[in-house]
Amino acid sequence: MDDKVVKEMNLVPAVYECEYDKIEKKPTRDGFGTGTAEEGRENKDVVVLCGDLADSTRASWFAKEHPDRFIEVGVAEQNMVGMAVGLALVGKIPYVSTYAVFVPGRAWDQIRISVSYGNFPVKIMGAHSGISVGPDGATHQALEDVAITRCLPNMTVIVPCDAEETRKAVRAAAKLKGPVYIRFHREKVPVITTKDTPFEIGKAQVYREGKDVAVIAAGVMVFEALQAAAKLAKEGIDVRVINLGTVKPIDEETVIKAARECGAVVTAEEHQVMGGIGSAVMEVLGKNAPVPVEMVGVQDRFGESGQPDELMEKFGLTSKDVLKAIKRVLERKSA
Repeated sequence: MDDKVVKEMNLVPAVYECEYDKIEKKPTRDGFGTGTAEEGRENKDVVVLCGDLADSTRASWFAKEHPDRFIEVGVAEQNMVGMAVGLALVGKIPYVSTYAVFVPGRAWDQIRISVSYGNFPVKIMGAHSGISVGPDGATHQALEDVAITRCLPNMTVIVPCDAEETRKAVRAAAKLKGPVYIRFHREKVPVITTKDTPFEIGKAQVYREGKDVAVIAAGVMVFEALQAAAKLAKEGIDVRVINLGTVKPIDEETVIKAARECGAVVTAEEHQVMGGIGSAVMEVLGKNAPVPVEMVGVQDRFGESGQPDELMEKFGLTSKDVLKAIKRVLERKSA
């Protein structure tokens, strides 16, 4: 692997060879807890609301440091969004936190009308997203949250790749004047970035340079893409890996450049392929740089109970699946 770009991005050293067993693993929800606690120390307007899941979401970390600015709403997610808008109207920066199936899921109407329509700075934190919730099953596995938030005007949508990037995203969200949705997970995933890794809302990051095919991934799938790229490098296939941490506004320049220079694209996400990251990339490429595209993600079905690793395998969300998609798109490219 050409380490040049990876080292410039200040990724964890083990990522250079994608050594899974040597990489520290943390739940991305830890980044939410740390990020809000840090932001709360510097900004007295930050308030955190939670829907009876403070320990699970890590909102309790903020509550421990700033109890006077923490509101336990209880199982009333729609009311929680309304309360957040009220706080925003008096100058506060409210973070609402619960499982993603509840917010944005259950409270989508309130988010649409009260938050997005008014363009208020409500920060929506969707925990336990994707299939990583595991045994909780389909009812608690949010696989549509990116689709239902990125379609809303004024909404910024962020899918961090690890706990450190989640921390940065949570803190950066406080600086935006409008609403933000950030999704994160329960299970431990590899921490591939460091405090020095670049992060900017609206800017995709090239984590590995390559000229044969570009993999545009987000969330837990960024590491899977890096693993696939490392394996294919041994076969002489040069794979560019892009972390599309911000899904909306999408970094059109980086996406178009990758398509034009590589001639083929694979998207990878732990979300429905319809309406998610794959759809967002296709919308850009369809207008600007049509190339063969393969989409790795959940294929129009609900989740199910099981251990996270088992579900990643069953749903086709591993590095092996990314590798297969790369080979398929390269065949189409050369056809």
